[in-house]
Amino acid sequence: MALRAGGPALLLLLRGRLRLPGPAARGHARLGRSGAAAAQPATEEPGEDAEVSTRKKTFAEVQTERLDQAERTVLIKCPSKLNEKKLLQYLSSHGNVKSHFFFENRGISALIEFSEKSSIASLQDAVGIPDVSEHHVVPFKSRLFTFTLKNPVSQRMEETPLHLSPQCHIPVKDLIQKLCLADSISSQMYVLLNEYQLTEENIKLRFLACSLVRDFARAYFPDSTVKPFGSSVNTFGKLGSDVDMFLDFHDTGKHATKMKKGPFEMEYQMKRLPSERLATQRILSVIGDCLDNFGPGCVNVQKILNARCPLVKFSHQPTGFQCDLSVSNSIAIRSSELLYIYGCLDSRVRALVFTVRCWARVHGLTNSAPGTWITNFSLTMMVMFFLQKRSPPIIPTLDQLKELADEKDKHIIGGYDCSFVSDLRKIKPTKNTETLDVLLGEFFEYFGNFDFRKNSINLRKGKEVNKPESSPLYIWNPFEQDLNISKNVNQPQLEKFIAMARESAWILQKEDKTQQMINKEPWGLAALLIPFGKSNSSRMKNRMKGIGSETIKSLLDSLKLNNANSQQKAVGK
Repeated sequence: MALRAGGPALLLLLRGRLRLPGPAARGHARLGRSGAAAAQPATEEPGEDAEVSTRKKTFAEVQTERLDQAERTVLIKCPSKLNEKKLLQYLSSHGNVKSHFFFENRGISALIEFSEKSSIASLQDAVGIPDVSEHHVVPFKSRLFTFTLKNPVSQRMEETPLHLSPQCHIPVKDLIQKLCLADSISSQMYVLLNEYQLTEENIKLRFLACSLVRDFARAYFPDSTVKPFGSSVNTFGKLGSDVDMFLDFHDTGKHATKMKKGPFEMEYQMKRLPSERLATQRILSVIGDCLDNFGPGCVNVQKILNARCPLVKFSHQPTGFQCDLSVSNSIAIRSSELLYIYGCLDSRVRALVFTVRCWARVHGLTNSAPGTWITNFSLTMMVMFFLQKRSPPIIPTLDQLKELADEKDKHIIGGYDCSFVSDLRKIKPTKNTETLDVLLGEFFEYFGNFDFRKNSINLRKGKEVNKPESSPLYIWNPFEQDLNISKNVNQPQLEKFIAMARESAWILQKEDKTQQMINKEPWGLAALLIPFGKSNSSRMKNRMKGIGSETIKSLLDSLKLNNANSQQKAVGK
């Protein structure tokens, strides 16, 4: 296991790509291996003013910029050896290449962003179709291309090494080694965030996947768009996570009011169905078949149309993502924006969420498959609630954000009030200066002693309220207030979470960092990321044994002292 020695030198190196903000710089920290905060478009060479400006953008503004980027982007499968400069020279003959990067996914691929959409049309006109002598092909001209060398032997001397952008996070065992080199638990938590969060390149790839699906959807619905939601856009996405996307007909709805003026009315003739759910199922069924039959690289397509929220699951091989496609889920989008706001308000929010979720995964408290365990979304809501409960609060309640909303922020969806302020500048920064070291320990202490039998968690109010029903864990849906987002969690899983939280709080309170350094043992957050039942089993037994031995020794000493006093009294008599 790597030692913590040399921590300051490593921290200086890390600070070149990761700003570890103190209380004064929390609001505008830009964290990420790419130098850009998750979900925020990167500027070319951002100064402090540009950085602040970028950080103040609303959720809708950021999504619009990202979608525009994606429409000017192509994906090219490349040979394992190539000359990067010559590839870019060729592509530049069709238009200015604004940005690009290479990554590994079933071979080497390049994401190319042009400055103008017209450059893509120029490239498509110059590209040939695959040789049909061996395979029958579907003649759909997408933005996915394959680049090959005509004379690979003669061109081998022109090869140049490629920098590959990572698309997955490092293994936990490697993360633990990095954490041991940091100089505080706070620094460890920012290192974890830096390794696990979405990079600028990965975010671009996610939006491109949505844009490529949109190309198919527009064959049927020309005004539709496909947008990501959830972890891909809420600033809490982890490298390697799935892409949740939805088919949006919002622009189509705008046409409803266009021809209402004047003495005449004109409207489209459209298929009428008895329910919105049936319309959603039919739309997804057609799009699912289209992706399955004609979509380059779309494999393992599953149409899950009878679920509470119908969806199409598929693997998108060109980008390497597992994707879930649904139809306009307005409340889910509002939830994404709410978390985006919380993630932008204070850098400690994201650092604590990433840490708790990584800790939970290591100890088997969460799982990627559906089941009775706590979900990442529920854990994230628990962290938000905890931060609302600090004194002073680190983030505002949903009701407080609603009070700051203006007319354009008003959203009533399905009878539920989903209104809250979208302009980050209207939200006052917190006066709370607690370090992440303190917050992590207090989080485990708080929920290790939370009265789950009686109380529920309500982010709208920011306080515990009596449970409306007997589910072991009750977390109110922030918008659909009649729903419990943690209804799937059973009592054994909740008890496991409580036990792990208490054990983690105990470790942080009792550990001797200096002694652990001497013994070359993981410390701080690194110690919490080792499963307690495995690597720490003997240490836990020794700890419990030590507690028992100290108690017995204390009792014996007390008995000896009492016996000695009794003898002295007897002699005195």
